[in-house]
Amino acid sequence: MHAIRVASAALLGMTALTLTAPVAVAKGDEERDRDRNITSFGFNVSPTTIAAGGRVTLSVNGCASETKVTSGVFDTVTIHKGQSTAAAAVDWDAKPGAVYEVRFQCGHESGHTDLTIATGRPDNPTHLPVHRGVKAGVGGTAGGFDLGEIGLGAALIAGSVGAAYYWSRRRAGEHGG
Repeated sequence: MHAIRVASAALLGMTALTLTAPVAVAKGDEERDRDRNITSFGFNVSPTTIAAGGRVTLSVNGCASETKVTSGVFDTVTIHKGQSTAAAAVDWDAKPGAVYEVRFQCGHESGHTDLTIATGRPDNPTHLPVHRGVKAGVGGTAGGFDLGEIGLGAALIAGSVGAAYYWSRRRAGEHGG
């Protein structure tokens, strides 16, 4: 009888755990979509690594209105409706090795990409970017969890195991066991 009680409690606990997993996976998908910058229009900065004082080409396609391009490393640029590119001059005081976000705003939708500032100046052809490694995130599906979600999951599991134990003890008492 003891093995049946333990097995039913374990089965109930695993069922509760399984039913809470789809919510965590769905939240992870939404966060990954934000990180991937999925938009209805395309955008690009070329080159993606440039020395302070250099010029970048800002490209957009599929935007039905004008596009505002902003960054902390150059003045706001407007790509007018019907055009697909514009140029921007990178500030001379941009920090070598820094990574700046470039944001493209098309109507109510926006996307962003990174612009890396290389060491050296544009008149020096030997400037090389400072390598910052791979943006890998926190890994797996654990990135979207917070303490509240973990606590709620633990409470659900503990409650289901407790209920299984209670009902198995009650049923054993009814049969004189």
